[in-house]
Amino acid sequence: MNEISLYRNKRKTTQMLFFSGAICLLLFIVLLYSIGLFDGVFKAKPTVFSGGALLVLLILVLINLLSLRDKSAQIILNDAFFLGKTTPLAKAFGQGEWSDVKAIDLQKVGGDTLVIVTLGNPTKYKGRLSSLLWKMAYQESADELTIMYSASTIDVDASELYNLFVSYWKAKDSH
Repeated sequence: MNEISLYRNKRKTTQMLFFSGAICLLLFIVLLYSIGLFDGVFKAKPTVFSGGALLVLLILVLINLLSLRDKSAQIILNDAFFLGKTTPLAKAFGQGEWSDVKAIDLQKVGGDTLVIVTLGNPTKYKGRLSSLLWKMAYQESADELTIMYSASTIDVDASELYNLFVSYWKAKDSH
């Protein structure tokens, strides 16, 4: 099989950023209300929640805005390896080898459907991930890594992305 490169879909990315911006605006209004700007009554719990959520979401929106300048492929699949930058975990993980893949699944997580790649031989990849990302990806009971890839900003939908991953994984057995 030939190498396939999947690039950012500007429409999908803009739509996602617009939606995130709308949520930021809503959280900002809640924050203003919580600090008592409208009724003079300070509400501690909503202030902390809305302020924290707003901060996290603003950081994610800024990171995504900065990543718009990246014109490189978001996912690359070929006979030897796969590489993706559609989630922070996948971006930090880097390149994985088909020979280490144990399973590929499609799973709904929050508002997104993700392609989940399960890898054996996790010690081979240990130095690539920060301790926080390692804890997210490593399944100690099964001694496996799970790396997630999203189709939310690329030119294909989640089921097409899943089918591409599976076809490349199965093609490695035919060589």
